[in-house]
Amino acid sequence: MKRKISKRLIIQIISALLFNANFRGFAEGRIYTGKLKTLCVPGLNCYSCPGALGSCPIGSLQAVLSGRKHNFSFYVIGVLIFFGVVLGRLICAFLCLFGLVQDLLYKIPVPKLKIPKKADKLLRWLKYLVLLVLVIALPTFVSNQFGIGEPWFCKWLCPAGTLEGGLPLLAGSENLQQAAGGLFAWKLAVLIVIVLASMFVYRPFCKYLCPLGAFYGLFSRVSIFRMKVDKEKCTLCGACEKRCKMGVEIRKNINSAECIRCGECIGSCPTGAISRCIGGFEKNEGEKNDGRTSC
Repeated sequence: MKRKISKRLIIQIISALLFNANFRGFAEGRIYTGKLKTLCVPGLNCYSCPGALGSCPIGSLQAVLSGRKHNFSFYVIGVLIFFGVVLGRLICAFLCLFGLVQDLLYKIPVPKLKIPKKADKLLRWLKYLVLLVLVIALPTFVSNQFGIGEPWFCKWLCPAGTLEGGLPLLAGSENLQQAAGGLFAWKLAVLIVIVLASMFVYRPFCKYLCPLGAFYGLFSRVSIFRMKVDKEKCTLCGACEKRCKMGVEIRKNINSAECIRCGECIGSCPTGAISRCIGGFEKNEGEKNDGRTSC
C-alpha cells in the first residue's frame, strides 16, 4: 500500500527548490551573487550554496556584527523579528532546508533513541548559548588586527553550510579540494555526527543547536500563527504528546518555544481539541468555525 505524501513534506520540498533555484550554480560550481542575494530567506540556508538565491538570516546577522564598524542592521534584525512575529517556529517545520534533511534522515528504519527527560531539558538550552556566544558575542567583540570579526557559527559549527556549500563547491573544484584543511575536516565531522544522530533522534540540530530556532522560539507565545488546546474537548488521553516528536508538553504548554507547528498533534487528537490559530482566529480542521474564537 502506497503512503500518501504529506502536505508539509510537499511544502518543504517546494520551498527548498525555490530558495535554491540557481541550478546552474551546481553545474558550474559558482555562487549566485545577483540582487536577490541581498534578501534573507526564512530558514537556515547557506549563502555559499551554489543554488542559493538568498542569504541565511543567521549568516547575514554575523556578517553585520563582525564588520569593522559593528553597525546595527535594521534590515537583518527586522527580517528576523518579522519572521518570528508572523510565523515563529512554523518556519522550522515548513521552510527550513536543513529541517527537511533531518526529517528525511529520521525516516530511515533504524531503532529510535529517546533522550532522558532531564538531559533533554538541559541540552535544549544549548541553542540559546550558541545564539548568544557564536552568533552575537564573538563576532561582535572578537576581531583581528584589522578590526574585523569572524562568522563564528558559520565557520565552526553550521552543518547546513558544509552540506549545502562546502561539499558541492569542493566537488567541483580541484583547487578547493587541495586547499581544504583541518577546518573543513572539523566541519565535515560535525556534519557526519549530526547526520548520524538525525537517524536515531528526531531533529537533534533543531532541538539542541540551531540558533535560528532559538531566536524564532522567543516569539512562540506572541506570533500571529499559534496553536490552541480546547480544554473542554481535551480528555487528557495524552495521544498528542505521544505523537509529538519535539517532546512538547502539549496539554500544559502547546505554544512552547520548542513547538515547530508541524501539526502532527492535531491529527492525533481523537476529540479535535487541538487547532491552529492565525491572527487570533481559530482554524479547526474538519469543523466549521465562525472565526470568533480567541486564541
